[in-house]
Amino acid sequence: MVKPIDLRSDTVTTPTPAMRRAMAEAEVGDDVYGEDPTVRRLEERAAQLMGKEAALLFPSGTMANQAAILTHTQRGQEVLAEARSHVYGSEAGGMAVLAGCQPRLFYAPDGVPRPEDIEALLRPDDEHYPPTSLLCLENTHNMAGGTVIPVDRMQALAAAARRHGLAVHLDGARIFNAAVALGVDARDLAAPADSVMFSLSKGLGAPIGSMLCGSGEFIARARRWRKLLGGGMRQAGVIAAAGLVALDEMIHRLADDHANARRLAEGLADLPPLQVDLDLVQTNIVMCDVSAVAPAPEFSRRLAEAGVLALDVDRRRVRFVTHKDVNRDDIDRALAVIAGLVRGPVRA
Repeated sequence: MVKPIDLRSDTVTTPTPAMRRAMAEAEVGDDVYGEDPTVRRLEERAAQLMGKEAALLFPSGTMANQAAILTHTQRGQEVLAEARSHVYGSEAGGMAVLAGCQPRLFYAPDGVPRPEDIEALLRPDDEHYPPTSLLCLENTHNMAGGTVIPVDRMQALAAAARRHGLAVHLDGARIFNAAVALGVDARDLAAPADSVMFSLSKGLGAPIGSMLCGSGEFIARARRWRKLLGGGMRQAGVIAAAGLVALDEMIHRLADDHANARRLAEGLADLPPLQVDLDLVQTNIVMCDVSAVAPAPEFSRRLAEAGVLALDVDRRRVRFVTHKDVNRDDIDRALAVIAGLVRGPVRA
């Protein structure tokens, strides 16, 4: 049986042989007691890469983002977030359920707001309104198609937030993709934010884990929230060991994923009536409007039957994500399958 070409997400990556060896040989201890030396090394490395004082290992990016919101806010406050952001739309209502905060949404076509967009949302100091305490940004922006926030825009947005007393949290699940695409250091993208989360288990290929980075005082408080959320782990060095390999060996190769995404996007754009905005294909995510052929759920179902896995994100769009376990030949084979579906009867 031919293995499907899995373009649903970069979360489907499997650990490398080096990661598996490191996990098997990891020196471990009880991390709830702060005694796991491999976790400590990973946290120190993560903090250094982000230019922050400290870092904390979490089982997932969702838990890390929610711990950041809990640490930055108080119940009854308001959090500014983009309308398609992960913290708002893909974390099970966590900021409302856990932090007791109300989201206030803005929309930016490419996921990248302007400082004036942020300032326009701020409410007057009035007892009728929840006080706004936090701005959440996403770099790269998943549902906008993997778009990046450049360093100067990050700086301008953070400055606007701070003029009004807001903290800034960066959901940088794919921050290394952004850094590679922009040709900058990831710490330059993280510097304007008070806290930043990044994922080890997406493009970097580790099997599990996300890092939350910030000041020493912030991370100390976030550690308490991690415990409340059930994220305190014991011999977590087996996880951290793979994360260290990911940070040492996997960042540089993200450019290959970006090149494959560009090849895929250009191939899809050459298959009318499919629609791809090539300007938004900046990293490893490709959003394709398939609605002129079939509803997106039906299109992705037929793709799966033909051996290509993709994710329908709404009724119109299918998302394709490139990663280390998909090569150029896989992209060309996927395009051939998609071309066959476009030219044949697919509409339900």
